[in-house]
Amino acid sequence: MIRPRVAVIGLGSVGSMALWRLAARGVEAVGYERFSPGHDRSAHGGESRLFRTAYLEDPGYVPLLRRARELWQRLEAESGASLLRLTGMLMIGSAGSDDMANVFSSVERYGVDAETVPLHEARARWPQHAFREDDVIVLDREAGYLRPELSVLHAATRARERGAIVHRYTTVTALDVRDDGVRVRTGSGSERFDHAVVTAGPWAAKVLAGLAPYVSVRRPVSAWFPARTPELFAPERFPPFIRSTPTDCYGVPALDGSGVKLGLSEKDNRPVDDPDSLDRHVPIDEVDAFRKVAADYFPDLFADPIRVSAYMEGYTPDGHGLVGPAEGSGRVTVVAGLSGHGFKLAPALGDIAADYAVDGTSAHTLDLLDPGRYPG
Repeated sequence: MIRPRVAVIGLGSVGSMALWRLAARGVEAVGYERFSPGHDRSAHGGESRLFRTAYLEDPGYVPLLRRARELWQRLEAESGASLLRLTGMLMIGSAGSDDMANVFSSVERYGVDAETVPLHEARARWPQHAFREDDVIVLDREAGYLRPELSVLHAATRARERGAIVHRYTTVTALDVRDDGVRVRTGSGSERFDHAVVTAGPWAAKVLAGLAPYVSVRRPVSAWFPARTPELFAPERFPPFIRSTPTDCYGVPALDGSGVKLGLSEKDNRPVDDPDSLDRHVPIDEVDAFRKVAADYFPDLFADPIRVSAYMEGYTPDGHGLVGPAEGSGRVTVVAGLSGHGFKLAPALGDIAADYAVDGTSAHTLDLLDPGRYPG
């Protein structure tokens, strides 16, 4: 049998996983990356990402998250690397909020291993937090954190070991989609493929111009804070968390002595006009927003960060990604606009992209990720 040829454009969060899953099926897979897998310029930068199953965005994600966990563990087994650590995670918010309603619905509908922790008990177990009197705290035991740059690097490496080709420092300048295939053009020439998977992150609209009205690029910032009592913030004692009210923020325990990582809500992420010209300078007003979170909620942290870093992500209007066939073509699959909560799903989304590229359909995707919900 003739093996299908599939191009993967962008080898970041999902593209590296799609290349791995395609190579695992024996597909002739070729990846294009404008930098090198594992770089820190895009959505997977920042040393850590949350993995959670009691899902505040929509409980319908839970089966896909469990599929992602299986694939994360498979990648760990194949690579020998430690990528996912299930430490548990705290979901903190108000009882009547939509976010916490989704968390409770995830637990009830899918039997997520979780418990609601009374406030007095939470204060005793996690004294690092300055909990509010109206906080509701859920411990999601099917949660933890990921190491994103290492994950991308190992997925691309495993894809190569299975026969995939990786073109580093190669920018795709155009896709020519025809009835008999797709031609991928770069500065050094072009190649013909049976199918193309577009996983270009913030650059997705530069590859597929039709995405521009539906995927906006924003600039999330992360900040790292040292602790007066560092042992209190080790992963064994300080699980990752998300706080949804009254201040939207999240945090990851101190890893490798780097300090506690904090991030703010997507509404605080500033727009990026051109992903090729990301301003990585973080002005004092953004630093002050982090200082306030540290001072208000973590009395044992020094209120001034020792490091701040800026990255890029693509966001859709409704906050759910675009995963599936590009409209009008059976030759192109798109995964874009993951809106700040896509990395934990990356291997599952890469597997879905491989489904579409090889079979033309997928049994694992979600309706709320269908690109067809947006015209054009």
